[in-house]
Amino acid sequence: MSLRLYNTLTGTKEPFTPLEPGKVGMYVCGVTVYDYCHIGHARANIVFDIVYRYLKYSGYDVTYVRNYTDVDDKIIQRANERGINSTALSEEFIRAFDADMAALGLEKPTIEPKATEHIEDIIALVQKLIDAGKAYAVDGDVYFAVQSFDDYLKLSKRNLDDMQAGARIAPGEKKRNPMDFALWKAAKPEEPSWPSPWGEGRPGWHIECSAMSTRYLGESFDIHGGGKDLVFPHHENEIAQSEAASGKPFVKYWIHNGFVNVNQEKMSKSLGNFFTIRDILQQYDPEVVRFFILSAHYRSPIDFSDQNLKEARHGLTRFYEGLHAAAQVLAQCDIDTSVEANEGRELKERFQSAMDDDFNTAQAIGFLFDGVRNMNRLMSEKKFRKKKDKVAEVNALYHTLLELGGVVGIFGSEPEAWLERQKMAALADMDISAEEIEEKIAARLQARRDKDFARSDAIRDELEERGILLLDSAEGTSWKIK
Repeated sequence: MSLRLYNTLTGTKEPFTPLEPGKVGMYVCGVTVYDYCHIGHARANIVFDIVYRYLKYSGYDVTYVRNYTDVDDKIIQRANERGINSTALSEEFIRAFDADMAALGLEKPTIEPKATEHIEDIIALVQKLIDAGKAYAVDGDVYFAVQSFDDYLKLSKRNLDDMQAGARIAPGEKKRNPMDFALWKAAKPEEPSWPSPWGEGRPGWHIECSAMSTRYLGESFDIHGGGKDLVFPHHENEIAQSEAASGKPFVKYWIHNGFVNVNQEKMSKSLGNFFTIRDILQQYDPEVVRFFILSAHYRSPIDFSDQNLKEARHGLTRFYEGLHAAAQVLAQCDIDTSVEANEGRELKERFQSAMDDDFNTAQAIGFLFDGVRNMNRLMSEKKFRKKKDKVAEVNALYHTLLELGGVVGIFGSEPEAWLERQKMAALADMDISAEEIEEKIAARLQARRDKDFARSDAIRDELEERGILLLDSAEGTSWKIK
């Protein structure tokens, strides 16, 4: 099956056919850099990192553009509160954003433009809209006239008459229609500004994305992405101003990720359930956060909670345990690569069928679980090491799991080290320490030497009740979290 994706514009799942065969242009709205990023930013950026990775894996030459909004009311207000200029503030939080995304394992986009570096492009686009009769200037401000664009609200499917009936023009605004939106804002005291044909000022929010996306991807391109909260007004306004200027379809496919709730409530600073990425990574491995995001379809809402993150950690641990066991076993086997192995090929086909169905990572992860279960089953067979066909299947599954994990950005750690880190992290949530466990293991060993098997069993049972499983082998006794 070839790739199909859900297009917000049409409200249907469609076959993906790029405008230019073999090439994809993708623009994703980035962050407004005035504060540290939260879990909602993590989800949006991980989602489109996966889209980017999978398109490349599928053989496309992808140009991925993700912008920084580095001039905005919030940036100006925060900079004034701190007594620094807005450039210094935005650069500080660009560095923080980059560090957060790197920690979460995101690949760098092809191009990362800043709004302030494209003022000339923005001014040229605004002038083009004025010349076309789609925008008007008044006292240094420039507004887009929404009634000049017949397809306004085609993305969000809202009704313009209903919206106009309840809309009001705020004090100080000089627009003709309450639905008109600002393309250029006249300068105010102590705000950053640039010269323009309409006087000193700065760009509105929506125009920057149209200017930067078309600058790097052309007047029409394949994919535009962002969170569902951007459908209106941001993406709706992007379509209006871009298509009014060019007379061409702006974007072929619109992709929007779903919301993040926190303990089944909408995330909000006022509710006290607002978590930055930095807060979360103090408690959870970045790969656990990524695996948690993968566990739900990107268009569905996802509930962020300690319990769900712990479940994600447990699930990812199962993968790493399987990979660790397979690596150890395969190192002791004679692998005959001429033996045909079907398990790995079938796993890859199932994984690709899930990802081709609108990037269904939840289903794809389910297939990967099947793969690791099959690998464990094969390794548990009697005289496994002497069965060339079984060894070949495990080898194929092992390498296929690593390959497909890489497609979605997981399984990048050395298994033994990762498992050790997670054991320590999980212990932090339990009423027991590694030192106490080792003392119990030593006491159990002594009991066995003394042939006090009742005491030995009692120690094992006590640890199991506390969530610790003991694993006996020829090399000694190890332990893992239940």
